Amino acid sequence: QAQLVESGGGLVQPGGSLRLSCKGSGFTFDYYAIGWFRQAPGKEREGVSCVSATDGSTNYVDSVKGRFTISRDNARKTVYLQMNSLKPEDTAVYYCARPKVPHYYCSGNVLEDDYDYWGQGTEVTVSS
Repeated sequence: QAQLVESGGGLVQPGGSLRLSCKGSGFTFDYYAIGWFRQAPGKEREGVSCVSATDGSTNYVDSVKGRFTISRDNARKTVYLQMNSLKPEDTAVYYCARPKVPHYYCSGNVLEDDYDYWGQGTEVTVSS
């Protein structure tokens, strides 16, 4: 059974940084892209970023470009989301997810319907 576990959330001041981690188990990690999503209070869940398994290519939602960086360490079966210059509007529960198919290529929008295994989420609060 595939499992994903997020960690690294917390309270940070505007302008600060956090690094989220997503550790996978129960599947061949280096065959799968991993996506990050977030859900702010009262809002729909949105795709934030994705990193491909094949060539490590990445994509981001416009609102985080230049501030967030996704990366993966296949030896550790972990994907990271480095979040810099955080804003109050980044406040949300952040989830990582695995796509339905192996060798999924990250391009265009990060679409929730393409993913079937989800972590439990980690909460990020950006506030002074």
